[in-house]
Amino acid sequence: MKKLLRALVAFWGAKKIGGGRCGCIGTIVVFLILYWLLGYVFEAF
Repeated sequence: MKKLLRALVAFWGAKKIGGGRCGCIGTIVVFLILYWLLGYVFEAF
């Protein structure tokens, strides 16, 4: 369940940050970075 929530939050953040300015590749990169960073956040809880 934590992985699903982590993916949803990363997807939402990537859409907000890289939505129209960065294009498709930029959005994927932002998603991967957010997903990686959220891994540390969810381990803390």
